[in-house]
Amino acid sequence: MLIILAGLLAGVVSGFFKLGWEILLPPRNEARNETNPPQRMLQQMGFSKEFTHKYYEYSGEKVQYVSLIMHFGFSITFGLLYVWLITLFPVVGIWQGIIYGMFIWVLFHLIIMPITHTVPSISKQPFEEHFSEFLGHVFWGYIINMCYIYVYLMIK
Repeated sequence: MLIILAGLLAGVVSGFFKLGWEILLPPRNEARNETNPPQRMLQQMGFSKEFTHKYYEYSGEKVQYVSLIMHFGFSITFGLLYVWLITLFPVVGIWQGIIYGMFIWVLFHLIIMPITHTVPSISKQPFEEHFSEFLGHVFWGYIINMCYIYVYLMIK
């Protein structure tokens, strides 16, 4: 139960962090973000553009909730995975989650998504995208680790 609590907290908190990070250092320009990677991935899996671009309005702004579900689903999944892995193999926590964040960035942004054509090849992505995503994942991994530590310290 502790693993689930720590993983959920880590996923939600790190997901909020990553949203804020992408406001400060947007990884893609407006044209490339018209259909963002989570939306593109869903479309590659057969979901319609109408579905992947569903939104609600808040304060006169469109909030694309399918993207948010994917965003938080990703963070929660990999937050849970981190907490589970670190309890089995403490070496996973090297550099307080920073290595984990770097690994996830390499795995998804440099390998999986370019291979599946969800995003352009590495050489066709602008430096700003690599910079934002790399640093964002470094801090994202660190925050996941801090949430893990917080939950475990609060229980003891």
